[in-house]
Amino acid sequence: MRHFHLGHHHCRTARGEHEDGLSGGRGHRGGRGGGRVFGHGGLRFVLLQLIADKPSHGYELIKAIEDRLGGSYAPSPGVVYPTLTLLEEMGYLSVETADGSGRKSYSITDSGREFLAANREMADAMMARMSGGVDGAGPRGGRPPQVTRAIENLKLAMRMRLTGAPLTEQQAHEFAAVLDATAQQIEKI
Repeated sequence: MRHFHLGHHHCRTARGEHEDGLSGGRGHRGGRGGGRVFGHGGLRFVLLQLIADKPSHGYELIKAIEDRLGGSYAPSPGVVYPTLTLLEEMGYLSVETADGSGRKSYSITDSGREFLAANREMADAMMARMSGGVDGAGPRGGRPPQVTRAIENLKLAMRMRLTGAPLTEQQAHEFAAVLDATAQQIEKI
């Protein structure tokens, strides 16, 4: 599986794990690792597309992305707001401070629409990836909780073993054999 990342921004999985571009789940804790959602610069396409569909406040954009990912991830304000500022500086978004609350409402500009049109394939790919959820765990995927728990257990076991003493050649072969056998068994289900 290819993993995607978003530059040098950090995020957390629903377990509180750090990754690039998204942060997340409430009240969870964890170490490091996990899958990545957006390609380099991918978040800007997602934000532009969402704003093109409907002018929005930053918080509304964060919630929209979290909802599309089935609640498994929520973008960090520390990633979203700088990206919105960058898009504004590039001339792709216009900003209005409205309703006395001081909250900024973002709208797409003509040059923003041109940029989206010129990058339609990338924008569509990012929106499709988001609609599919993370690792197939989106609102349509509906990954069962026991499967999610088992995946997280496997990730943790692999990380713990691989960050310990280096594997010998024999151990490396055994490690790979276990993973290969598991993959074959899963394909048969």
